[in-house]
Amino acid sequence: MPDTTLEPDTTRVALDALLRRAALARPEHPAVIAGDTTLSFAELDARVDAAAAMLAGTVGTGAVVGVPGTLTPEFAVLFYAVARSGNTVVTVNPFLRGEPLAHILHASGMRLLFVTPELAERVEPFGLDPRTVPVDAPFPPGRAPELPVDLDATVCVHFTSGTTGPAKGVRLSHRNLTVNAAQVAAGHGLDHTSVVLNHLPTYHLMHLNSAVFAGATQVLCPGDDTAAAIEAANEHRATRFYSLPVRLLRLADDPRLPELKLATVEAIMSGGSALAPAAASKLSHHFGVPVTQGYGLAETSPLTHTDRITAPRIGSVGTVVAGTGCRIVDLDSRAVLPAGERGEVQLRGPQLMSGYLDPAQPTGIDADGWLSTGDVGYQDDDGYLFLVDRLKDVFKVDNWLVSPSEIEAVLAKHPAVRECVVVDRPDSYRGAVPCAFVVLASATPVEDISAWVNAQVPYYQQIQHISPVEAIPRSPNGKVARRDIRAWAAPTPPPTQ
Repeated sequence: MPDTTLEPDTTRVALDALLRRAALARPEHPAVIAGDTTLSFAELDARVDAAAAMLAGTVGTGAVVGVPGTLTPEFAVLFYAVARSGNTVVTVNPFLRGEPLAHILHASGMRLLFVTPELAERVEPFGLDPRTVPVDAPFPPGRAPELPVDLDATVCVHFTSGTTGPAKGVRLSHRNLTVNAAQVAAGHGLDHTSVVLNHLPTYHLMHLNSAVFAGATQVLCPGDDTAAAIEAANEHRATRFYSLPVRLLRLADDPRLPELKLATVEAIMSGGSALAPAAASKLSHHFGVPVTQGYGLAETSPLTHTDRITAPRIGSVGTVVAGTGCRIVDLDSRAVLPAGERGEVQLRGPQLMSGYLDPAQPTGIDADGWLSTGDVGYQDDDGYLFLVDRLKDVFKVDNWLVSPSEIEAVLAKHPAVRECVVVDRPDSYRGAVPCAFVVLASATPVEDISAWVNAQVPYYQQIQHISPVEAIPRSPNGKVARRDIRAWAAPTPPPTQ
């Protein structure tokens, strides 16, 4: 189901040139607002130049540089500065710790890592090679050298969890990211008059690049309180309100909701995981604006679908963005299915990744350019996509993709654990939460075990339910029977030891 084509002249530029173009077009226009700090496009561009000049003098070109994705102006500065200096940026989840964090630093070949104080403490014990620089380090005024740019060269590596094993590094080119910036801006109806409020835990590339492409103002609202974010949207006269399903679910049940109004917001936009239709309907009715969802993958830069503000369909992730194809194929025969039939979602478009950092990692892209997503869904007669299941074992907590194997790897290290498995347990607010079952090697309280694990993993990987069992069910070939175990994770627990 292809959509309209893209305007090629708007995307044939290097990633950082999106910012340069915005700064030349509207230098005094506010680009980023965070608390008491406001950066115009000219000021943001100048800071990027200064940081890029420092990087060029420190690591030269062709190096890999890590930047933590904090929802702050510093991320915008450093992200574009790495690109402008002719280097590759690795976006680092600021909540990571332990072995997953070490893996990203090792696997990427990182030479320099910008750090928050918390991140500096986490990487210090590793004894790894990357030099660390504080994210708020001052950069003397300077201008990065003009460099030739291959638009198909990798400018960003974004790590995303797989179903098993370590996280995979997704290689994204200048063209991938600038195309997707244009696709998002068009799909979300952004232009230079737009004010977008980002009520998110981290700075997502989609929101940064699309706003800069459109010349829109970004308001960063990192606090967890959605009611406070609503007030901030009114204060800054926001036209788009970006949040997470878990936060919107809480807002729908918040006793303060009857007193909250949106003065200028034209749409509330949610993504990353499914938003319950009842909550979307309640918020849409209360605020008098559409509450929409989108869909995409790290491998697609990320957005491929967005619900239409002018014609939303609650429960759908919308139709494809410009220049993108979507089809549904049979899980067994791989035949393309008609509207209404469920199968695996496949995607194709110019925002599709260059590949994985590990060249031995299969991409899931066929000879015709179709990416198999591992998601099960169907399209209606108008091309609106509805997602219904996940082929693989990963699940989402809040907006974070969680790999059970990563939690199991930590859990298995506890001396009292002989065998373990982690599955998703449905949660009305968070979508799902990790639920663990363990075969004990000694009489240790399982609550002590989960507390030990939770001290070593990000909050979204923390075990919320744990139960001891006699054995982990397996198929005849030894594979863990996760479908049976998910039934255990329902409110009625399995027989305990």
